[in-house]
Amino acid sequence: MRAVDCVERVDLGEVPYEDAVRDMTDWVARRRAGEIPDRLALLSHPPVITYGSRTPPAELPAGLTVPLVPVDRGGQATYHGPGQLIGYLVLNLRERGPGDIVRWVENGLIAACADLGFETVRRDTPPGAQSLVGVWTPDGRKLVSIGMRIRGGVTSHGFALNISSDLVEFTRFVVCGLPGVAMTSLAELAAEQGRPAPVEQEVRDAVARALGAR
Repeated sequence: MRAVDCVERVDLGEVPYEDAVRDMTDWVARRRAGEIPDRLALLSHPPVITYGSRTPPAELPAGLTVPLVPVDRGGQATYHGPGQLIGYLVLNLRERGPGDIVRWVENGLIAACADLGFETVRRDTPPGAQSLVGVWTPDGRKLVSIGMRIRGGVTSHGFALNISSDLVEFTRFVVCGLPGVAMTSLAELAAEQGRPAPVEQEVRDAVARALGAR
């Protein structure tokens, strides 16, 4: 997949999930029409659990502690909330040429984590197994969830990177279709290293650099 000169960086604050999806739908239409360049939007959401159409009901929380919202992206159920960096990618793949966009995102986020001083890896999914797409620690904890949609050659949705998320929320349901998966955050990893966690602005800047957004 060839590099594209301009990925527009859009920094937002906390945006309700439904509002973000509405804005993203508009960006996709405008990108398809050539009205805007490729775009990376960085933001956060109030607490919400989103889930895809193939998520079994048994994997969702029995008691509603936060809202449940069905989505049209790839992937299963995941949690969004304070302390998490959301990245929505609106990219024209026809201009970027052939390539694995999900692997490109994984590798970019791994580079961003390395820039922040954290070793992370991607994992290949065994045939017939539940998807292991995302960014992981070497000891098998999941730091970043990725779920994207491609329609008409343009991507939407993106990734969720835990900076200082409340990890207890991830224990209330089956995360990403992976029973027993352990989620982690940059704050938890930094504490294990005996150093301060990076602040959100540092993480935003590292992610934007790694994905070529400015």
